Amino acid sequence: MGVEQHKKESPKKVNCKVITVSDTRTNDTDKSGNLIIRLLEENSHIIHDYEIVTDDFEVIEEAIKKGCLDQKIDVVLINGGTGIASRDVTVEVVQSLLEKELTGFGEIFRMLSYLEDIGSAAILSRAVAGVAYNTAIFSMPGSSGAVKLAMEKLIIPEISHVVREIRKDSKMESY
Repeated sequence: MGVEQHKKESPKKVNCKVITVSDTRTNDTDKSGNLIIRLLEENSHIIHDYEIVTDDFEVIEEAIKKGCLDQKIDVVLINGGTGIASRDVTVEVVQSLLEKELTGFGEIFRMLSYLEDIGSAAILSRAVAGVAYNTAIFSMPGSSGAVKLAMEKLIIPEISHVVREIRKDSKMESY
């Protein structure tokens, strides 16, 4: 069965949790979190939860686990905390939870960033995706440009397909 058939069999709507990692953003100033929500909703996906958490390993881990363990949520999307400063620990948290990593997500994100946007500074860009607790997790940088790139070029085109692949061998509810 080819990719196109897989996509035809994929759910039309997926249930999502959006997490913004920031010490300074609020609901009113969270442009990237709001962009993720808008793009998901424009593509008929459902937002079940949204929260802003601080750049703290345990706080980020708790927010991700809460989303993954919620039976209503198929995908957790995280923005922020992916840089190389000492407080940027989102990638380390996500990697500690993953059962399977989608290495292509980070690789292609950096390639697209290099080609379309930021040039050699793409080497500083950390993005990671994978599966934990039968839930897809996508972690992207917190800038609006990075979120737009990741969502439009990678996540939105594949989010339903990813959920289909996670569900296909499980006994979870049908889509």
